[in-house]
Amino acid sequence: MTRLIVAAGGGGDAVAAAMLDAALYGDDDQAVILTYAWDRLLVDPVPGPRGVHDFTGLEQLTPSVYAVPAEARPIAPAGSTLPQLAAELPHTFALIDPHQGAEGVARQLNELVGHLEPTSIDLVDVGGDILARGDEPTLKSPLADALTLAACCQVNAPIRLLVAGPGLDGELPHEDLRGMLGPLVHTFTAKDTESISSVLEWHPSEATGMLAATARGARGTCEVRDAGLPVPLTDEGPAVHEADMDEALSRNRLARAVIATQNLDEVETHSREICGYSEIDYERNKAAWLNERPPLKLDPDAVLVQLGHFEAEARNRGVTHTTFRHITEALNLNGKQRQDLRELLIHSRPEQYDAPLWRITIQPE
Repeated sequence: MTRLIVAAGGGGDAVAAAMLDAALYGDDDQAVILTYAWDRLLVDPVPGPRGVHDFTGLEQLTPSVYAVPAEARPIAPAGSTLPQLAAELPHTFALIDPHQGAEGVARQLNELVGHLEPTSIDLVDVGGDILARGDEPTLKSPLADALTLAACCQVNAPIRLLVAGPGLDGELPHEDLRGMLGPLVHTFTAKDTESISSVLEWHPSEATGMLAATARGARGTCEVRDAGLPVPLTDEGPAVHEADMDEALSRNRLARAVIATQNLDEVETHSREICGYSEIDYERNKAAWLNERPPLKLDPDAVLVQLGHFEAEARNRGVTHTTFRHITEALNLNGKQRQDLRELLIHSRPEQYDAPLWRITIQPE
């Protein structure tokens, strides 16, 4: 008995998929999670998603699908969180390779369905940007979700579309999503987060971090990303809703446009035409900028002073929480220093650690 879960955008969606599987089904018959190897530049300095040829040590499941075991390694300079996820979680993580376009991803899915004969197939998206049209001004990263949706609609098996934490990715406000959400499937609790608690200590996903934080009771406004986007932490944060796949495809112009693509370049071209950009272009530009910056030494005393200024300004904006990714970028540190920064702050001010977020409402002494 095997369940198949497709993580729509990769990264944090894969972690959320693991949490959802444990919450709904417990520890029996662990699921196969099909996901992108597409991490933020904090983890992977190479722009865009990784493919099969970017790893060593993969395990072939079908002619075009490979699992990423704990022993697998990304080939430098690439980075990936998937081997560590495989080491810490009991699920099998299989790699979506988008370099053959939506037709290639659909082929992977159909092969997996034939190989696994799964009892259920769920497509999981944290935040809900998979329901976007493509022209929303707040939309930042539609490509992966649209590509996955386009592929799933070509699979010869029923697939359930699930949106976890509506609005938590900062892409579409929850108010805009409400009319597109169907029945409530589950509301995460603090107990549900225990299955991924070790992962939350290091994984950079902001949306899934906020999903877990709201399940643990965090409420307020969280600043995320390099731009400091404010995301509300509300009672709806831990919710998982079903959404209609056909309606999602009908609404998502980018998904419809890429449905017959055979390579990633075609997908990017459609994204530029419909959305006005490709997030891989954004990563390319940002990576070039980061490479030009001289490395900064993490000076604990200086960092705490800078943090104080950052928190004072954030409080004036009505912000109650932030992510360690945002703090890292706000303090002009590089991605490799994120974990060191995190450990410094938790050690220095443990009372402000609202796992996995940083609480900034405490007034200075």
